[in-house]
Amino acid sequence: MKYSVDKKEQYVVFTPHEEKLDSFLSPKLKSELLTVHAEGYPNLVIDMSNVKYVDSSGLSALLVGNREFSKDGIFIISSPQEHVMKLIKISMLDKVFNIVDSIEEAAEAIFMHEIDGKEEEEEEEN
Repeated sequence: MKYSVDKKEQYVVFTPHEEKLDSFLSPKLKSELLTVHAEGYPNLVIDMSNVKYVDSSGLSALLVGNREFSKDGIFIISSPQEHVMKLIKISMLDKVFNIVDSIEEAAEAIFMHEIDGKEEEEEEEN
């Protein structure tokens, strides 16, 4: 599986350089997402701009990433192409995933998530 990882201070941008996320590539995607999480990054943006097709196993890999990163951070799908977005909606996963149109929007969502998390911590302390 071809991909790139861009590690920022608050989050990681994971960009698959594949047109299909199918049963052939999904195990590798799951593994890579779990590895990034294990490295201590709580927030991940998966840039789906290159992905034209996702099957059920690809969606399953995204759900694994969402579950892991949502424990202590946020998992965001950025720039899904039209066909991928249709499949996400048909599967009703648009209610599960955080989906944005660009990396910039994802960075903003992470910033807001971080602020909300700090406010909740302060309220718990009081």
